[in-house]
Order: sequence, then structure tokens, then C-alpha cells
Amino acid sequence: MTSAHDTTGRLTVTHEHGRQIVVTANGVEIATYVYGSPTPAFESPKPYLHPLRTLDGALVSAYRPNDHRWHKGLQMTVSHLSGQNFWGGNSYVHGKGYLVRDNVGRMRHDSFDAVDVTPTELTLREALTWITSAGEDWIAERRELRIHAVDTGRGTWTLDFGTELRNIRGAELRVGSPTTHGRPNAGYTGFFWRGPRGWTGGEIVTADGGGGPESMGRQSPWLAYTAEHDEVDGGGTVLVFAGTSSAAVPLKWFVRNTPFPAVNPSPAFDEEVVLAPDESLRLRHRVVFADRAWQRSEIEAFAAEYAP
Repeated sequence: MTSAHDTTGRLTVTHEHGRQIVVTANGVEIATYVYGSPTPAFESPKPYLHPLRTLDGALVSAYRPNDHRWHKGLQMTVSHLSGQNFWGGNSYVHGKGYLVRDNVGRMRHDSFDAVDVTPTELTLREALTWITSAGEDWIAERRELRIHAVDTGRGTWTLDFGTELRNIRGAELRVGSPTTHGRPNAGYTGFFWRGPRGWTGGEIVTADGGGGPESMGRQSPWLAYTAEHDEVDGGGTVLVFAGTSSAAVPLKWFVRNTPFPAVNPSPAFDEEVVLAPDESLRLRHRVVFADRAWQRSEIEAFAAEYAP
């Protein structure tokens, strides 16, 4: 029996096999992991998390916004992979800008190795294959998502994301970004969150007193984005822990609050990660969703307590 003082949220998980997994906490659908929905090839079909909601039901993700149709909530991407685009849309070419190229790949969901559900946690372990526009298998991925730590008292819940990207191309792979290819301050690649349109202009907060748009390309153990909602009263916070990369290249933040909200701990912001045949890149990140727009002091206290 749950006591009157127990703030641990209970989860309900619904699996629509072949399409999506929906996670509900205390009557609110907080996360939907879509792994089998039809997607135009130009948008680089891949699994994604959307909609994402705080415990009070407010939407904190965007889906196919009119400026970038390939942005879908929270998803694993690589914008430049040895000439292939696993991001979606146009590709950046130095000196020419963004061009439509026949190089947009896709990620195929192969299987769930585990779907473990308890009253308070969901853990997914998934096998995927990254396939180029020419139909070649380049990466074998092992992915883990864990939704847990639902705290109704604090108004928070947590997503842990881990991935191992193994090079099965039979030749070297180079993980990069538009910045590694010549565009300044456009180092987006990897685990990418696109926020709702109403969160444009929100506040960016980083460790050691930092924050603001000048956080672009910098290192920090965590980054928080806070804003007020459209439609419903109040605001929310998305706190992203940079986590870890197995590569020697440091994780740096790609972050914007205008012209749209976006947060991405980039593993190859301004320096490529080179993977030899059969070598793997391993990344781990944590995201906390809170149902209030926290002040810096609250963010710092939570981050100190809850860092992975």
C-alpha cells in the first residue's frame, strides 16, 4: 500500500507492438517511444521520443516543426557520418551552404532485447542497424533507455539514455557535424532535444555560474533549459547531464533558445570522432523533466544531488 507521504510515481506501460511504447505516470502520458512509425526518407527515419510531458501534463517536445521537419522530440542522430546524413534534411557543404543530397540514411529497429517493467521503472534494450542511402549497413547499435525516478513531490521524472555505436562498415567511419565541416557554432550531432515553439527565448543555465546562448560550444557537466508553457499556466525545466563519451573528444553543448529551443550534448561539436572497423563509440546521457521553471539555486542543488 502506498502511504500518504510516498511521492514515488507509479508507471503504466502500453506497448503497441511494431510501432510505439507509451509510458504513463499517475494518469499522465509522460513519454512515447516511437520506433516503427512511417517517416519520409528525407527526414531520416529513426526512433524518437515524442510527445514528452512533465508530470502535470505540459508538453515539452516538438514534432516535425515547420522549420525542420526532421526534428522529432528527443532522438539519437548523427548529422555527418563519412558523407552520410543520419540527421535528416539538407546536408551542409562548406562554401555552398545546405544542399539536398542523396545521402540521407535511416535507422532500422531490429529487436528489443529487453522490455523490463516494474511499478516504478521501464528499461528498454534495443538493437538497431544504421543503413545508408545506398542500402549499406554501417553501424550496429545497442541502445538502452530507462525511465525512472518519478517523484510527484518534486514534480520530476528521469530518462537515462545509453548507446554503443559499433562500426560494421568494414572501413573507417568519421563522426562529425556542420562545424567540423566548416560552419561555426553548428556542432549539432548525437542526442538531440527539440523543445516546443512556445519555449523559444527560454533561459539557459549551466554550471559554475554560466548560461545563456554563449554556452554554445562550451563544456559543462549539465545544462538546464527553463521556460513558460503555451496553453497551460506555469513553466517547466529540462535538465540535461552531459554524461560520458568513450571518445577522447570532449562533449560540448549545442544549444539554442532562438529561433527555436534545442539542446544537444554533442560528441563531435568541432572535432571528429574517428572509428576504426569494429570500434565502438559509447555515449551515456541523463535528462530530467521538471514541472516548474526552476531558479538557478534549485537547478544547482538538484544537479549536485542527482548527477549520474
